[in-house]
Amino acid sequence: MVQEMRTKIKICGITNLEDALMVQHLGVDALGLIFAPSPRRITPDMGRKIIKGLGPFITTVAVFMDEEYQEVNRIVEYIQADAVQLHGNEPPEYCARIKRRVIKRISITEDDTPESIKSRCREFDCCFLLFDPGAGSGRVFDWRKLSRVEQPFILAGGLRPDNIKEAIELLKPYGVDVCSGVEESPGKKDYHQLTRFIQEVRRCS
Repeated sequence: MVQEMRTKIKICGITNLEDALMVQHLGVDALGLIFAPSPRRITPDMGRKIIKGLGPFITTVAVFMDEEYQEVNRIVEYIQADAVQLHGNEPPEYCARIKRRVIKRISITEDDTPESIKSRCREFDCCFLLFDPGAGSGRVFDWRKLSRVEQPFILAGGLRPDNIKEAIELLKPYGVDVCSGVEESPGKKDYHQLTRFIQEVRRCS
């Protein structure tokens, strides 16, 4: 019997080694370090410190938005991140210049339809696509709009312990990405919210 793959969990907006070690201990699959305008933005030196302090079994993702690709490659090489997440208007040819695995964010708007989203997905040849309603918005969008997406994807945007079960049961995403939904304040993760979120994901995947 083939066992279904469990939903991957990424915790984004990690700003310090203490929180990074906490999410690693809780068994998440990946963590995100933000190098774009955000209350959770960190320096390359802090990113390097966090990654050096982690073990080998958690994936580290560096998040950028409309940055020069040369600078992206320079930073990820310096900090030794495993993957890059692009949250801006980066075209497919830009993604091809990144020297790490790429997660490309696609922003879902009110005007989008399942067909328009499916068409936009075809433009990118990345490791994964990530869907949310806008960078750092903390809002939920109409998940039914992803009904025509054919490739594995990561769901983000307004996810919390009290809505993640519904999202996974409806969409069966490859992964889920949470930031503000498990924080006590911007950039500071909350142990109890993290634990609840992870437990809910594991129960239904």
